[in-house]
Amino acid sequence: SGCSSSVSLYFFFIPTASTNPKAALKSKIVAEFRPQSLIDELLLYKRSEDQIELKEKQLSTMRVDVCSTETLKCLKGKRQR
Repeated sequence: SGCSSSVSLYFFFIPTASTNPKAALKSKIVAEFRPQSLIDELLLYKRSEDQIELKEKQLSTMRVDVCSTETLKCLKGKRQR
C-alpha cells in the first residue's frame, strides 16, 4: 500500500547502583532491612504505651492526697519503709 511506516528506536538508560548514588543507597537499605528487629522495636513501644495508658487509667480512678509524701512515694514506686 501507499502507507509508509517509520520505526523509532528508543533507548532508555536505566541507572544502576554504580552510576546512581541514590540507587546505591536504596539498594543498601533494602539489603540491610531486617523486619524482625523493626517488629521487636514496635512491640516494645506498644507495650510501653500500654503500660502508660494503664497507669493513667489507674491514677484517674484513684483519690490521691497530693500532700501526703507517703502517697507520692508509692506512686513513684519508691516506697521505702
